[in-house]
Amino acid sequence: MERRNFLKNVTLGTGSLLTMPYLQHADAAEFAIPGKKLKLPLHKLKKPLAIAMWDFSWLLRHHRYGEFENWEKVLNELAERGYNAIRLDVFPQYVAADSDGKITEEFRSVKSGWAPAKWGNDYTMSFRPREALLEFIPLCRKYGFRVALSSWFTNHNTGSRGIFTEEGGALRGWTETLTFLKQHNLLDDNVIYIDLLNEYPKYHGYDWFKMEMNKRGDVDQFKLNNPTAFIPDNLDMGKVAGYNSLQQKFMHDFGNNLIAKIKKRFPDYPYQMSLTYTTPLDSIDISEFGTLDSHLWFTAAADIPHWRSLAGIDQSKDNRPQFQELMNFWEAKKPEMTIWMDKAITAVSNKAKQNKITCGNTEGWGPVGWLDHPELNWNWVKEAADIAVVLAKKHENYKYICSSNFTHPQFKGIWEDIKWHRKITSLIKE
Repeated sequence: MERRNFLKNVTLGTGSLLTMPYLQHADAAEFAIPGKKLKLPLHKLKKPLAIAMWDFSWLLRHHRYGEFENWEKVLNELAERGYNAIRLDVFPQYVAADSDGKITEEFRSVKSGWAPAKWGNDYTMSFRPREALLEFIPLCRKYGFRVALSSWFTNHNTGSRGIFTEEGGALRGWTETLTFLKQHNLLDDNVIYIDLLNEYPKYHGYDWFKMEMNKRGDVDQFKLNNPTAFIPDNLDMGKVAGYNSLQQKFMHDFGNNLIAKIKKRFPDYPYQMSLTYTTPLDSIDISEFGTLDSHLWFTAAADIPHWRSLAGIDQSKDNRPQFQELMNFWEAKKPEMTIWMDKAITAVSNKAKQNKITCGNTEGWGPVGWLDHPELNWNWVKEAADIAVVLAKKHENYKYICSSNFTHPQFKGIWEDIKWHRKITSLIKE
């Protein structure tokens, strides 16, 4: 009776045309009324989750003219497309108090320039992260989505805040955020993992960490400035992935210590910092990781022409010749790029196996960035997913798999292809 009443309320609230696709395509096994059934942790899942990376867009486009204006509507539409998990930014840098101990409820994000934003806000707007989490995370459970808590730890043009340059800012931000979620009964079995910093060590906004890495770029100067710092004499100063050994040691120690400290307070979840192919797997210590989200794109397999310029469309140019050149290259080089992708996915799986953890990918598989435009299309982005998902499915420890970077309603050209989304998510979950 309780489930029937719930479904009736959804129908009344969102309309039968929205509700029926959800009922048909969402995973019944993953749907649970709170308190009725425990959900399996990642390592016990028999089938992978079809995960959508909604980053910070879920909040920064939640306004009158934003594609995430109505959370219930877009969650229902995501379920209609067959997804059953979401990776989202929970804004620990804003949920937590600032360095002066002050909690701020509302922030102003300023949009600079009129170039279209792929992710995040297309307009200057205000957002209330603490309030939003209390509303949005329960909706994820309501519509059958497992959630991966993540953070890009960026300031979104909100102005200065001490936590970004505070030693221990990431630790304090996450500790206070997880405490906040736990106090409101939102830190439960619906959470599949916690990603402390996006694409570590490079593509996040935790400035203190980046400053410390820069300080270690010149080892001799660092020794002069830090005479009491312990630096092993046998460090090989050869560079790996652009970092010398002193930087690598700091990176490994920081990442593992951050996870260990948070895990001591909140032990029930797998933790990680997501990675990209730009950080070679043999260059990073993941001994404290509980899962490995490594982002892979075909644009790393070969120098695909013009994808960067086309992903930031220049409206003053005729983009058709560049797009045709890109498509010709894609067709000609697809076999050898597929071999690269197969090896890259296998390497991630093997790295995870060596550490006895699960793995997955929430960002992939064609380009990192792409845009809607009358002179472009999404066919090669979808074909890249068709290829890569099959390769990922060969590995049983791949427990969460994306279809692309573009599972957001603002990417209208691919979002509206419901048939393709259903096909690829069915493949992921089979």
